[in-house]
Amino acid sequence: MSTRYLIRIPDAGKARASGAYALQSQGPEGIAAELQDALRGDALFSRWRADQPDPDEVDPSLGITDANARVVGEQRDLDIDLTVDTSISSTVLKHRLRLLAGSAWELRDVRAA
Repeated sequence: MSTRYLIRIPDAGKARASGAYALQSQGPEGIAAELQDALRGDALFSRWRADQPDPDEVDPSLGITDANARVVGEQRDLDIDLTVDTSISSTVLKHRLRLLAGSAWELRDVRAA
C-alpha cells in the first residue's frame, strides 16, 4: 500500500548545506528528482552505510527501496513543497530526508495515496 507524504522545505539553501549527502539541486523539480532517486535506488543508502564505523552493523531495513516511488516538487513562494507517494515506511523516508536535507524539512501531512 502506498502512502502520500506532504513535505515542505522552507529554506532550500539550508537543506543544500546539510552535510556530505546534501541535496545539490536548486529548484523544486531537481530536489524532487533527487529524493525520488533516493527512494527508488540504493545509491544514497550505500554511500551512507559505507561511511559508518561498522557498515555490517547497519540495519539492512534502512536500505529498502520502492521502484514505484514518485516525488513531485512545487515552488510555493520561497518554500518548496514535495508530494511523495511511496510504499517505504515513514522511518526510512525520514532517514533519507535527513541525509539529503538535514533538519531543513517539515512533514506537513500523511495520507493514503
